[in-house]
Parts: sequence; C-alpha cells; structure tokens
Amino acid sequence: DDEADHDTRRLPAKRRMEMVLKNKNEANELFSDGNYRHAAARYAKALTHCSKFFDLSPDEERRVNETKLSLHLNLALSYIKLEKLDNAYKSCDEALKLDGKSVKALYRRATVRYQKRKFEDAVRDLKEAEALAPEDKAVRKLRVLVDKQMAKQKKKEKAMAKKM
Repeated sequence: DDEADHDTRRLPAKRRMEMVLKNKNEANELFSDGNYRHAAARYAKALTHCSKFFDLSPDEERRVNETKLSLHLNLALSYIKLEKLDNAYKSCDEALKLDGKSVKALYRRATVRYQKRKFEDAVRDLKEAEALAPEDKAVRKLRVLVDKQMAKQKKKEKAMAKKM
C-alpha cells in the first residue's frame, strides 16, 4: 500500500506515532520470520512517517528520536542480513547521527566494515564500542575476528614483499 508515501496530512503527533509503531511492529514480526526484505521496507516506511512530525514538544522530540534510532538500527540489521552492506552502512551512520554513543550502531557499522574487509575502520568502531561497553561480548568477539583477519593480511603482505 503506497498511499503513505503520498501522505501529506498534518496528523496529530499521537496519531502519527501510532502509524510509526504499527509499521515498526509489523517489521519486527517480518524480521522474526526471516523476511528481511519486507521487514526493511516496513522499517523504511516507519522512518518516512517519522519525518512527518511537526511542532513537537521536547519530550515528543526525544521520543521520536529514540524511535528513529531503533528503526535505523533494525534497518541496518535487515540490510546486513540481506548483504546490502552500503545500505546497512548508511543506516548505521544515521543511527550514529542520532546517538554518537550507540554501541549497537558502532558494532553494526564495524560488522559492515569487517564484511567489506575494511579492517582498520572496523577496529576504530570496535575500540569506541569497547570504551563505551567494555563487557559487551559481541563487540569483543567481533574484535577477535577482525584482529585475526588483520594478522592474516599482514602476513600475506610480508610474503608478497619478500617475493619482490
């Protein structure tokens, strides 16, 4: 149903948030069922609704931003599952614009960078995430993987240098 894309109504914040959360909940369900493509579309639709709020109180603004952060994180994970790494990267960046200290956003961006073999960049994100959440097991686990790949890469480079 495309009508929401042409939705120019100035709905009350409460009504608009209901639409956002309806799409988010549907997306979460689709994601749980492994339907990542449709989940991503629903998260994106919820974000479209998020852009249509107006005249928000500071409390409403905070709630909308928290919801947008969650949507960008979920969208990033959907894109990672779909192997759409550039899209996932953009979603992580959008999440980090909303909260520069989001460990989840840093971790997911590091995951994307790892998968794109941008190991130094992944380490930068992981170091930041480690500083914010030293006890996070997922961050530590990814750091071990990245460090192994970097060691392999250095070994290869040394071997290549010897051949020259």
